[in-house]
Amino acid sequence: MSGHDHEHDEHCGCEEEQTFILTDEQGVDHEMIMVLTFDTEDATYAVLLDKNDPEADGLIFRIEEENDEAYLVGIEDDEEWNKVAAIYNEIVASEREEA
Repeated sequence: MSGHDHEHDEHCGCEEEQTFILTDEQGVDHEMIMVLTFDTEDATYAVLLDKNDPEADGLIFRIEEENDEAYLVGIEDDEEWNKVAAIYNEIVASEREEA
């Protein structure tokens, strides 16, 4: 496993590093690493960090499954985004308190 900067614990999902290529609005590809997954009462979400810029803000996607395949889906709904961002911020704050 290649190194990346965050605390490894039961929430990090690093047992097997999952990488994705995401293309930004300017057409630039970024190699992203899934560093965290978490559940809400409605869905499962993934946090991805840029492998070449681990200090950059992470991106949060909803994980949807169809025909035994998982897909990352952008969060378009403001209400859903606010809820998910609040949960993620609680997770980060909790991890900082434990450190």
